[in-house]
Amino acid sequence: MTSASAHADSGDDRPEIPTRLVVQALVREDGAVHAGELYTVAGLLGMSDQQIRLCVKRLVAEGRFTQEGRGRKATLHAVADVSGSLAPDAAYVRHAYRQDAGLAPWDGTWHLFAFAIPESRRTARDTLREHLLHLGAAPVHSGLYVTANPVAELVEARAGQLGVLATLTRLSTTDLRIGGLTDPGALAAALWPLTEIAQRYEDLAAFAGARLARLTEGPEPPDAERLTMAIELAALFTEAMEPDPLLPPQLLPEPWPGRDARRLAADCWRHLRGPRRAGGAPALRLFALYADALGPADG
Repeated sequence: MTSASAHADSGDDRPEIPTRLVVQALVREDGAVHAGELYTVAGLLGMSDQQIRLCVKRLVAEGRFTQEGRGRKATLHAVADVSGSLAPDAAYVRHAYRQDAGLAPWDGTWHLFAFAIPESRRTARDTLREHLLHLGAAPVHSGLYVTANPVAELVEARAGQLGVLATLTRLSTTDLRIGGLTDPGALAAALWPLTEIAQRYEDLAAFAGARLARLTEGPEPPDAERLTMAIELAALFTEAMEPDPLLPPQLLPEPWPGRDARRLAADCWRHLRGPRRAGGAPALRLFALYADALGPADG
């Protein structure tokens, strides 16, 4: 993956975005990326034409896109769904908004998972560990993980796929003690990097709030600027959400910036997408993915 990325010259709040993610984010619902649009948006993100040319060349060589034409008049066609890491996990995002709406209360139960997989199955061991971390579990000791969310079915299914289900032990308890800690909020603060996660949400809230003001208080921004905002918002939203274990609100310090950040981001997405224009180009797949993820919290 190319390491080329850029900060736009204006505004320190803009995230770093790898060049290939810009290409992936501009895939429309018909699978096309229009090079003129790509170069314009990349320029607004502070990227050079040379960076984009090299990135496109690599993506075509990898078989991820085909290309018709040359330069700014070219059209790229996605060979498969390449929305990339800017695309949200819809179920994960919906759960976050359900928590924000008070629709996913915690019953006080902790869920623990332990496994002892031999070195000969190292790949399976590492994969299961990464799966637990992805689901928001935190390591307690070597081979022991805990989460406040009921993810046992997902963990067991993955362990079964890896052929290591027999090595997995799980239990649930309302009486978790680590050292001298028993208070749920204190346990959460000790197990997860809540200060770092909160800072990411504060960055997202500041960015989304500023862009929402631009979308609602001034003249309508041109299409290229809207697309640039969408890519930046997607990058910051992903950066904030990925490390978040989505702990129940009862375990989080108050005020928790995640709720306001997600609310501002959702409002910003709705304004960025706007109404579909008759006869216009197909919408970005990115908009459809976020529309799905940001569906009604009680749905």
